[in-house]
Amino acid sequence: STSDSISRAIVVTGPTATGKTKLAVAIAKAFNGEIISADSRQVYTSMDIGTGKDLDDYGSGAAAVRHHLIDVVAPQDDFHLFRYLKLAWAALDDILNRNRLPIICGGTPLYINAMLNGYDIDGGEPDHALRQELADKSLPELVSILEQGAPTELVARTDLSQPRRVIRAIEIARHATTFASSRRLHQSLVIAPFFPRHVVHERIATRLDERLANGLIEEVQRLHEQGLSWERLDWFGLEYRYVALYLQNKLSLDDMREQLLSRIRQFCKRQDIWFRKLEREGTVIHWLDKQPIDKAKALVQLWLNQQPLPEPSIKISQTLYGPKTQ
Repeated sequence: STSDSISRAIVVTGPTATGKTKLAVAIAKAFNGEIISADSRQVYTSMDIGTGKDLDDYGSGAAAVRHHLIDVVAPQDDFHLFRYLKLAWAALDDILNRNRLPIICGGTPLYINAMLNGYDIDGGEPDHALRQELADKSLPELVSILEQGAPTELVARTDLSQPRRVIRAIEIARHATTFASSRRLHQSLVIAPFFPRHVVHERIATRLDERLANGLIEEVQRLHEQGLSWERLDWFGLEYRYVALYLQNKLSLDDMREQLLSRIRQFCKRQDIWFRKLEREGTVIHWLDKQPIDKAKALVQLWLNQQPLPEPSIKISQTLYGPKTQ
């Protein structure tokens, strides 16, 4: 199977609202590629506008670029890192087996990091709410939950005849943030579109206004009518949380937009911090400004030919935003 051979992929990542999907699609079209989404919210069906699936970007008909890990579970279902990795590796192997180029595209740090660097399982704190939720489930149900949501090595070392042990393993699987998976990409080229922060902030505002104009509020209303509680919608992140507050008359339309915009910008800043950390810890990220698509194609060509790559001209771990305060 391919899992024994060299797993290689292009990774297109970067902060929110920087045009990752368009860049990944351009690479896919030029190099016979398929896209594996690395976005923890685009896995859910019926959640299209708030998660920014931008399905039109993939093209339509025979020319459409094939994508994976989008629309794989219902919003009522739980989805965790382990389920992501199981599906993402299966998609990657399938793409490589068909002699196509896998392109992992998204901004969920947990998913990107696990594909690039693997993970180590650590215990995590007891989760009493989860224990209560699982308390009345039968042993076969518990084992099935564990097998769906945990890496094989964790299942293998769990005593499956003891409900208490199975519950503890589920708890570890839910809470471990870093996991030593036997799998990680052997070869990868990490590319990210780069814009100065003030430009990203403008792009976030433009995109939010487009989404509000194109049915974001109606999408959230529909999800609630289909049975998703306000609490569950809150859990799906900023767009769903703030629109839900507006729909419950807890915020006016203007306040909702202002607060949501400010929170997305804060989220973008946190993503930046994470990319700096990734870079400092040794992942080479090719940040591309001005004509990122042309630059990306040139880099991918070099990488596929196994030629040396130029040093990245932008290192965000060394970029200062505004005056540095002592």
